[in-house]
Amino acid sequence: MKVVRVHYTARPEFVATNQQNIAAIVKELKSLNHPGIKYTTWLLPDGKTFMHFDQFESEEAHLVLQNLASFKKFAEELNSSQLEVEPKLELLNLVASTEVYF
Repeated sequence: MKVVRVHYTARPEFVATNQQNIAAIVKELKSLNHPGIKYTTWLLPDGKTFMHFDQFESEEAHLVLQNLASFKKFAEELNSSQLEVEPKLELLNLVASTEVYF
């Protein structure tokens, strides 16, 4: 299992575009119905800081996400948006959970 947390702060004028791009990723993932991908994104109370919390059954499942057309568009626009705070990526290790994962 691979668990990834990414957070960054967008400029206020990019928030709506980012939300639309994230919605496109979710739509594409739902159409794939891949059992090894759990993808969630949260908007923090400041209204411009995003946190992605993604769980993958394997590295191969992570690559499925990264190769989606919607994800590539999201990443390209995010990288060119002049973020207030650059993305910080963390790989997490599960210690315990009430949920059953892959």
